[in-house]
Amino acid sequence: MKKVVLKLDLHDDKHKQKALKLVSGLHGVDQIAVDIKDQKMTVVGTVDPVDVVEKLRAKLFPTAKIVSVGPPKEEKKDDKKQGGDKKDPSKDVAYLPYWFPPPPHYHPHPYYFAHSVEEDPNSCVIC
Repeated sequence: MKKVVLKLDLHDDKHKQKALKLVSGLHGVDQIAVDIKDQKMTVVGTVDPVDVVEKLRAKLFPTAKIVSVGPPKEEKKDDKKQGGDKKDPSKDVAYLPYWFPPPPHYHPHPYYFAHSVEEDPNSCVIC
């Protein structure tokens, strides 16, 4: 889990909604928070920070910048109550999503070959 803080040029709620829509489509995003006053977006999850910035820069926010990347703030837990339910992080297995290959290349228009009479001396030409 990572907490990524981004600096965006947000002017109104319309830009905020577009930014939320762009980032929410990425795989691995758990939480998104946008602060229009500070013009910052906070993304929490396993998403790559570079992917988030690339997505924002490609669509609507060409000046998007990463302010900070770090672990998310975790809430304080009572160790007495949940002391025996700790998991071993070495036994966690991460599975990659299945990759579907792209479809074969399709040409909606057939290729045409332009034939020149000057290149073929055996062709019939009426002059």
